[in-house]
Amino acid sequence: MLIHPWDAAHDDSEWKAWLAGHDFGQLIAGGAGRDLPVVNPAHFVYDGDRTVLLHLARPNPVWPLLEEHPRALLSVTDDQTYIRSNWNTPADPPHGVPTSYYASVQLECDVRLIDDAAEKASLLDRQLAHFEPSGDRVTVSPTETPDRRLLPGIRGIELTVTGVRAKFKFGGNKEPADRSRIDGELERRGGPMDARARVQLARRER
Repeated sequence: MLIHPWDAAHDDSEWKAWLAGHDFGQLIAGGAGRDLPVVNPAHFVYDGDRTVLLHLARPNPVWPLLEEHPRALLSVTDDQTYIRSNWNTPADPPHGVPTSYYASVQLECDVRLIDDAAEKASLLDRQLAHFEPSGDRVTVSPTETPDRRLLPGIRGIELTVTGVRAKFKFGGNKEPADRSRIDGELERRGGPMDARARVQLARRER
């Protein structure tokens, strides 16, 4: 994706902190002889540094691609909203240019596939601890039913981050007064994602 200097992450800590608050994205993998890559929406667990864990069903078409070429892209986008043309170009509303505000982090990753039952059980326990911290679900067992019967139906994935493209597109090329005015417009509109965009707009001011 295109990243202008004013939209780039200030440093690694910025994208890591943002990503730590997210657990759903798109795993993208390509392969020889394919016209288009396979894109899988998936929940994941991020360790806050360079490791991401997830699992997918065994019939998923992504496996031959990852076995052939164990590389993938994990893309996470959020805090998006539409900026109206008259907000973005108030000096000439009839010819204004609209834009989008959003945050997006794309992780370039090495892939390790996990088929060992005990390791898959451990991966699932980590996901359950994240998504169900109340602990209602018992520890996943690789040796006892029903888990022993169900575990072959999935494969685990460990992603090791080797590169990052992070973009925070929130009017970084505009003057503070313009960003403040757009913030006011977002507040007045009060759309489903406007409040989230306003948080990022304010954070990037600092």
